[in-house]
Amino acid sequence: MALDDWLARIERLHPRTIDLSLDRVRAVGGRLGLGFGCPVIIVGGTNGKGSTCAMLESILRAAGYRTGLYTSPHLLRFNERARIAGEAAGDEALIEQFEAVEAARGDTPLTYFEFTTLAILRLFQEVRLDAVVLEVGLGGRLDATNLVDADCAVVTSVDLDHMDYLGPTREHIGFEKAHIFRRGRPAICADPQPPQSLLDVARELGADLWQFGRDFNCQGDRQQWAYGGRSVRRAGLPYPALRGANQLLNASGALAALESLAPRLPVSQQAVRQGLLGVELAGRFQVLPGRPTVILDVAHNPHAAAVLAANLDNMGFHPRTLAVLGMLRDKDAAGVIDKVADRVDRWYLGGTAGPRGLPGQALAGILRQRRPAAAFDSFDDVASAFAAARGAAAADDRIVVFGSFLTVADVMRAQRQPDADPR
Repeated sequence: MALDDWLARIERLHPRTIDLSLDRVRAVGGRLGLGFGCPVIIVGGTNGKGSTCAMLESILRAAGYRTGLYTSPHLLRFNERARIAGEAAGDEALIEQFEAVEAARGDTPLTYFEFTTLAILRLFQEVRLDAVVLEVGLGGRLDATNLVDADCAVVTSVDLDHMDYLGPTREHIGFEKAHIFRRGRPAICADPQPPQSLLDVARELGADLWQFGRDFNCQGDRQQWAYGGRSVRRAGLPYPALRGANQLLNASGALAALESLAPRLPVSQQAVRQGLLGVELAGRFQVLPGRPTVILDVAHNPHAAAVLAANLDNMGFHPRTLAVLGMLRDKDAAGVIDKVADRVDRWYLGGTAGPRGLPGQALAGILRQRRPAAAFDSFDDVASAFAAARGAAAADDRIVVFGSFLTVADVMRAQRQPDADPR
């Protein structure tokens, strides 16, 4: 079977898209004999974990290490989820691992995320790597990535998202995320105000907790910044190539993780500089070239939307801001709208596909409730909403596309398509 055929088949193996449990992946992972002979860093958190993973990969590669990076979800191709030495895994390599997982699982039903996580973990085990970076999918305690006993765990932030699965408060969510920590191993918390539950779990587990503001910190001016850790200080650092107000916090968490693993993964100052300057990650306050300015951001919860709003405030002047918004039905659309609404002159609301998709008209109803006077148009899909925004925007305006990975992916695909009229 081709890769797309495999992925379609894997989606049908379990009746539920999300079924949090480690029992199934532990059973199948045991049959696969999963394990790593190199350091593993696992990164969880409500927001910022993708950026932190990207910085860890970039710095480690600049230091000469051969890395494996697992992230989710993908934007355009499934292969983006598994990167080996900076390159997306090929179809054949992934299919080989799918076949291995299928043979090992027997009658055990696995969700799409569980099946593909096991396959990518086995792929990383089969190739020669110096370091592995894993991004948690959802929560932490029962996430499939938590099958691995990581050498270092990072929690970037704790905020309200996935409450149906993780609980209604930051205390509930912090409890879930903190369970990626391990006894006696570095546990990096980059949230400046972590919930007490996270601190309690770290203590109960006997983890070596590194707290932002206590064990590591950062400070900077307009030109450069400095990291200070328990025993390492790095001054004169360039700002990360990723845009956004929170990227310094994410970078600090990444450097704390690397400091904690320095005996096994030493990293030079030059590698840190080169890695920060060269890091890339699509869809995180990504500004596309050309006019009007188009900003892509996967922000899909109120905390991420507040960061997006701050980043918009830090941009230069634009006469108008047009928002292209598409969200999933299980997200807090009202909370996201509230955080950004004061920066938006007109909304272009697009429906998202799939069982979790939210129609454009339903999104319009939420917008009318939160901002009765808002100017908007609604569309069946995000691509149509973006096309309308492009048609209405003047050269000096800006268009901000946000609300979900699906929303950003739809616009990225639309951007790649040639114009219907070659003139």
